[in-house]
Formats: sequence, C-alpha cells, structure tokens
Amino acid sequence: MPSYQLSSSKPEILNWWPIILGVLALYIPTFYGLANGIWTNEEQAHGPIILILSMWLIFRKWKIMIKESDAQSTSAFGWVILIIALTFYIIGGSQQILILEIGSFILVLAAILLIKRGYIALKIMWFPLFFLLFMIPLPGAIVSFFTMPMKMAVSYVAENILFWANYPIARNGVILQIGQYQLLVADACAGLQTLLTLEALGLFYLNLVNHTSVFRNVALAILIIPISFTANVIRVMVLTLITYHYGDAAGQGFLHGFAGMVLFISALVLILGVDGLLQYFTRAQHVNIVKPINNI
Repeated sequence: MPSYQLSSSKPEILNWWPIILGVLALYIPTFYGLANGIWTNEEQAHGPIILILSMWLIFRKWKIMIKESDAQSTSAFGWVILIIALTFYIIGGSQQILILEIGSFILVLAAILLIKRGYIALKIMWFPLFFLLFMIPLPGAIVSFFTMPMKMAVSYVAENILFWANYPIARNGVILQIGQYQLLVADACAGLQTLLTLEALGLFYLNLVNHTSVFRNVALAILIIPISFTANVIRVMVLTLITYHYGDAAGQGFLHGFAGMVLFISALVLILGVDGLLQYFTRAQHVNIVKPINNI
C-alpha cells in the first residue's frame, strides 16, 4: 500500500514541478522589483504579507483541490486566459504598469488550474486568488479621491476624542496641533490602501475560521469597514500622544513604526471582539427559535 501511494504521487509531483519552475522564472524578477520598489513604501508594505498568506492558503487547500478535481474534465478556456495573462505580463513589464504585471500573476494561476484540473480546482482555490487582488496597487487618482475624505474623518474623530480627554489639541484640515507640535495625518495613516489592507486582514480571518452562519459571515464582512476606520483612529491617536509626551523625534522614529503594529493589533482585537458578539447574538437567536419547538 505505501509503495502504491509513493508511485502514484510521483507522476503528480513531476507534472507540477515544471509549471512551478516556469511561474517562478516569470515572476521572480517581478517580485524582486516590487521588494526593492513600492513594497518599501509604508502604504504598500502589506504586499509581501498578502503574497505569503495567499501562497499559504493555496498550500493549505492543495490536497483538497487535488482530491476533489481528480478525474474531472479540464477546461480549454484556461488557454485563453493564459494568453491574456501573458499579454498583460509583457505589456505591464515593458511599460511598468504594475496593475497589468501583478494582475497577470493571478490570471496565470487561474489559467493553470483550469488547464490542469478544471473548474472544480478553480472553485476550491477562488479565495486565495481573490485575496491576491489586495496586493495590486490602485491608480493614484482613485487613491487620492478616496483618501482625503477618509483622512479628514479620521482626523476629526481623533481630535474630538483627545479634546474630550482634556488634551490641548486643535485641527486644521488633516493637520493636528497638540501642544507645541503639529502632525500631518499622512496617507499611510488613514488612507485607502490602509483600509484595504485591514479589509484583507478581516477577510483572511473569515476564511480561516469558516463560520457556518451566513448572517455571522456577512455581518462581520460589513463591519470590517467601521472596524478598519476605528483602528486608523487609534493609530493616529497613539502617534499624537507619543509625540505630545515624548517629543517629535519619538513620534517620527522607531515608535512611528510601532504605531503601525498598533494599527493591525487594534484591528485584530476589534475583529475578534465583534466576532464574539456576533457569536453570542447568533446563539441567542438560535435559542429563541428552538424554545417554542421544545414547548410543543
């Protein structure tokens, strides 16, 4: 029996290794350029995290995908997607259009699944591929359009909370004045990319816990948006208080990076807390429905 499993698994491994090496040969230069380019910026620092988590999700679902798609028909439509993906890759790489170049990576993976294992495999792997979309940088015009009102709202809430806590704070647009210090709420602190990163964190959590309750999944997915906003407010407040109590050098130095950790920790704690409340509400609703049946 063990020898049969070994002999049957060898052809499968040999079938996939040339494809894996081909994909690596295509996209290692792309990811190397990203690692030395936009991923060094604070706004896009989530890129490698998204990539690693997506690859982990693919690895996690790999055995299930192989089992469920075994003996299933493959799809010739995958070749069409592959041609489109390679076209995007050539245009994006030559013209430095990151949306096309990174987007082609997702399409290549989808095409390979269709060609090798069919629609069943793509259905099983849909979330890891969808999750990779959060790695794609949005056009600057879209980011600027949504970021300014978000920064205004975060600045307004942070100012009012700190003012309520008796701190000497005032605001002019997205500039906070606390004591003798002025702080500009930057795009990285309260921008669209930060919101999308936290949204990705929430969706990753949803996929990981895999709740059976549709209400709980939908409610948490919707509530991730205000949770992300709240986490941004907490981050801005932490930076403001650090600057006020320890000086501008502390706020702009090591502790500024620590505030980024505060952002993700705050978001994770809020997601877990809200999920716990939704679990309690779902159980209470289930008890209310079951009780009349038991009385009958």
